[in-house]
Amino acid sequence: MSRRIVILPLLFVCLHIAAQVKEKKGFVLKAASFKHYADHFNTMEDENIRQAIPNDSAWGWMQKNIPLFECPQKNFEEIFYYRWWTLRKHIKKTEQGFVFTEFLVQRSYADKYNLISSALGHHIYESRWLHDKRYMDDNIHIWYRGNNGGPLNKLRFYSGWNMDAIYNRYLVNKDTKFIIDLLPDLEKDYAAWEREKRSVDGLFWQYDVRDAMEETISGGRKEKNPRPSINGYMYGNANAIRKMELIIGNRQKASLYRGKMDSIKTLVQSRLWNNSRHFFEVRKEQGDTLANVREEIGFIPWYFNMPDDNYSIAWTNLTDTKTFCAPFGITTADRSHPQFRTHGCCKCEWDGAVWPFATSQTLTAMANLLNNYHQDFVTGKDYFNLLETYVKTQYVDDRPYIGEYLDETTGKWLKGEERSRYYNHSTFNDLIITGLCGLRPRTDDIIEVNPLLPPGKWDWFCLDNVLYHGKIITIIWDKTGTKYKKGKGLSVWVNGKKVASSPNLKKLTGKL
Repeated sequence: MSRRIVILPLLFVCLHIAAQVKEKKGFVLKAASFKHYADHFNTMEDENIRQAIPNDSAWGWMQKNIPLFECPQKNFEEIFYYRWWTLRKHIKKTEQGFVFTEFLVQRSYADKYNLISSALGHHIYESRWLHDKRYMDDNIHIWYRGNNGGPLNKLRFYSGWNMDAIYNRYLVNKDTKFIIDLLPDLEKDYAAWEREKRSVDGLFWQYDVRDAMEETISGGRKEKNPRPSINGYMYGNANAIRKMELIIGNRQKASLYRGKMDSIKTLVQSRLWNNSRHFFEVRKEQGDTLANVREEIGFIPWYFNMPDDNYSIAWTNLTDTKTFCAPFGITTADRSHPQFRTHGCCKCEWDGAVWPFATSQTLTAMANLLNNYHQDFVTGKDYFNLLETYVKTQYVDDRPYIGEYLDETTGKWLKGEERSRYYNHSTFNDLIITGLCGLRPRTDDIIEVNPLLPPGKWDWFCLDNVLYHGKIITIIWDKTGTKYKKGKGLSVWVNGKKVASSPNLKKLTGKL
């Protein structure tokens, strides 16, 4: 009898914990409170393209997979749920598993399953917060092994930071087995990039169009120019492989990739930095001179924390209305340049119009600058203002919308036809999680939170149901303590237990 008394309560506790894990409930927020967003999005269209998870299953999928977010500025909140709703549209089931498409409609230049590699890094960064990791696990495996055990033919058709993204996904889910298994594939991929796109001087070159950036001011579709973009990507990829080598204890290989990183950094800072214009620029292959035009790709090196502190002066250009800061977003080229917006319209020009692809890269880089550098050129207020503009652009006729690119002065989307709907070519929710709310993924058992929300902007927000290192994370900002009744100020919770708090918005750390 006494044995039964001990076992039954223990069994009840285990079943209760198992039920909580299965449902992945938020600590503060309730998923049902946000169902109306999915219901509304479902009514906005005639669903003519259905992939793995159709609209009638969207909310069920969202309940099981996404973090929850609440704030007083409802357009932020609405676009947060809209971007999860649209990401789900791009999940496609194949005989090899799930993949993430860029376009819903078939593209002639895509690989099998309508896959395009240009935004794969964005797909990985955004989807790393999904609770069910099999979607991206499958997608990565298919990209690297879906062609009779080898990579898909067009894995390197476009420049990419896939290896960096895969490592940063590991910082969220800590799936060591996955990256150890994949590491040989990534080493081969990096070596192939070196064979195909590394110049004699050590810099990487790329055609504009294969950088996913057609019709730029600095180059052309057939010019083999060293660019800040691809060199930033290859620095980030080398760093990611270095860190993966250290995980398995291979210090010799880690040292090899450290050398590759150092070489790229030295060359970028010496060969791509325009000292008179204080910016990283394209170097023209013909004539071996800088292009003498500031383009948004000059911010990409900070996406990977590459430049030294003294190069941060470049960021003064970001908030300058004469250079990059336009009424409807961050322009892809310097607004004062005589060739700004001279290539025409609506053929995928990167000579100045606003591209979410680039906007999300720049805001990720800016969050790194604000977290990891000593500088006085931009602030959290600047980050919020640019993010807010990004939010406001994601509407057409008061309905949420995400497309390819838009006019910087009118906000009009420039490719609004069928092919451009729900364009999966950028991140947004990763910016909310890691930038605005400030969860900074790291390898150890310390949770770091540094919200970039400026003081006085919102009295409250809550990010909840975030699956991180196998635990449910909740971040609460409640200025008065009356909104969530979990105390005044900023607090961080792990599985419902408070691990750090402050009366003010500031960087916090606590133990997982």
